[in-house]
This record gives sequence, structure tokens and C-alpha cells, in this order.
Amino acid sequence: MAKSKKFKDAILQIHLWLGLATGLVVFIVSITGCIYAFEEEIRDFIEKDKLYVPLQQKPFIGIAAIIENFEKVSKNAKVTSIRINNSRPDATVLVAGGKKKEFYFNPYTAALVKKAKPDWLDIDEDLHRTLLLGEPGKFIMNWSVVIFVIMLISGWILWFPNQMRLLRQSLTIKWNASFKRVNYDLHNVLGFYASGILIVIALSGLYFAFDSVKTGAAFLTGSKLTKPVKVAVSAKSFSQDSLPQKYDQLYTAALTQYPGAKETALSVRKTGELRLRIIYPSEWSRKQNVFYFDPATLQMSKYKLYKDFKLADKLESSNYDIHTGQLFGLFGKIVAFTAALISASLPVTGLIIWLKKKKKTKKKQFA
Repeated sequence: MAKSKKFKDAILQIHLWLGLATGLVVFIVSITGCIYAFEEEIRDFIEKDKLYVPLQQKPFIGIAAIIENFEKVSKNAKVTSIRINNSRPDATVLVAGGKKKEFYFNPYTAALVKKAKPDWLDIDEDLHRTLLLGEPGKFIMNWSVVIFVIMLISGWILWFPNQMRLLRQSLTIKWNASFKRVNYDLHNVLGFYASGILIVIALSGLYFAFDSVKTGAAFLTGSKLTKPVKVAVSAKSFSQDSLPQKYDQLYTAALTQYPGAKETALSVRKTGELRLRIIYPSEWSRKQNVFYFDPATLQMSKYKLYKDFKLADKLESSNYDIHTGQLFGLFGKIVAFTAALISASLPVTGLIIWLKKKKKTKKKQFA
């Protein structure tokens, strides 16, 4: 019994000091995560003027016309990404010319609908990922989440009652008790109920940050990530058409061969390589075909098809949906939102517990 108490006391000290060190970061990442869980719904509600145009009985005008118009209105900005919502013909086409330059075009006429700067949702996402501090902020955020995972595990150990007869008490909040006791129960009980979901959310976040997490996930699935299939690229360009026309040809050819897309995204990577992702409707793991094109010739250099995915690939492609709760639709988003809200409360209730104990200790010293 004495050994068990010493062990829990040691775990409590670890839990306490790690919490004090990372509490503010955990609060920020949790609150911003709450908001971003419903990013799609919020945008659909407040940004309809730039996301949609009146529905018309016309075909999609094509990427070439949109890029050509982008070049006219963007003051020579280079295309970094293009996003097309294939499931809604009235959805505007987003063309980005860098992080701070977004242009929304009419899918029927290629006319500019709106030029937009990063809004508060973009700032919320950046705050969630980097604390608005760039690479240093990303480093702080990533390791704070690692510490948060350790705290969740240590919290489980601290929550588990020493006697099984006290288990029911550990699962309920005593609302009619003193503020101190209610705060303690909010920290322990809500933390316990949310901890399993928070572990999944935290690990899926770390999946983006650390290759070791990807390796561990692949090990647990019993499979390895499939490498893209390489394609021989000739030295000459496949056509003498303009760049917008080439993009249009790539897009049209890919959707003709692999129809049924709900969303298509073209992006220029840091190496200059062009990546085309075709995302399909799915109930569970995200279904997507990915094609890569040589920057010099725009010929396909490699590809990765969903039909060839192993379990590790399905986990990788679905990781973002797991992290945000989108994997289970609206229900999943509500669960992720609730868990993140509880997560934001933990540093607050934990700090109150520590301050109350500190105050009590001072009183004993001066008694």
C-alpha cells in the first residue's frame, strides 16, 4: 500500500509539473481545435458569397480558362494550388497564389468571384499548428502534444481508485459538493471520459509531425506504406501547349480514367513537382488516387492508387479525418469538439487544484 502511494505521488509530481509547463499551449491547441472541427460548416454559413455561385445548366469551363484569368487578375502570382469541388457544380474553384493569396472563380465562366486574404479561420488553423510563430511554434506545439499524451497516461494512473468500492465515485461528479470538490471532479472525471478520444486525436496530430509515429502506426497495422509506382519520364515535353492547357489536359485525362471524384486538388510542391489528388466519396477511410508529374515536362512520374492501398496507407490517407472527427461525419465532429472542449478545461481545473493545494500548504506553514 505504501509503495503504491509513493508511486502515485511520483506520478502526481510528473503530471503536475508537465501540466504547468504546457498548460497554456494545451489550452490554445484545444480551443482552436474545437473551432476547426466545424470549419466546413462555419465556412458554408458565413462565406457563401465566395464559395458558391447560382446553379446553371452549363458544364465546367475547365482549368485552362480559370488559370488564364488567374494570371490576369493576380498580378503575376504563380499558381501554388487549385481545388475543385466535383460534387457541387455551383462551387467556386479556389486558386491559391501563395499562402496569403486566394482567388475564387466561377466554374461556368472563369470570372473572378472574389479575391480573399486569410480570414479568422485560417488564423485559427495557423494558431493550432504553429502558435503563429512559424517553425519555432511548430516545434513547441509538437512537443507539447507529446507531453500531453504522457499527461493523459499519467492521468489514467492517478484516476484509478485504490479500492474498487470507490470506482463509482471516480466516475461521477458530485455537483452538490464544495467548489473545490466539484472542480476536482471536473478535472478527474471529465478527463477520464475524454482521455481515450483525446489520445487518438493527439496521436493523429503527431502523425503529421513525426516519422517515428508513422513507423509505429505502420507496425501496429502489420503493413508498410506503399511507395508510389514510378513511371519513366522522357526528356521532351508531351506537348507544346501552354501551361494552363497542360494542367487542363492532366486534369481531364485523370478524371476520365478515374471518374466519380467528389474533390480534386492540384498543388505545386516545393520541388516544383505537380501533385494531383482525386478524392472519392467514402464511408470510412478516405479514398484517393494521387498522381505526380515531372516539373520540367509535366509527364506523370509516379502514382498511387487507392485500390492498391494497404492498411497503413488507408490510415495515412484518413489521418486528417480522424484528427478532426470527420471520419464519422457530424457525429464524429461533435465528439471531437466535446473532447477538445474538455481538453481545454483540464489546464484550467488543474491549475485551480494546484493553487488550492498551494494555499492550503501555506496556511499550514503559518499555523
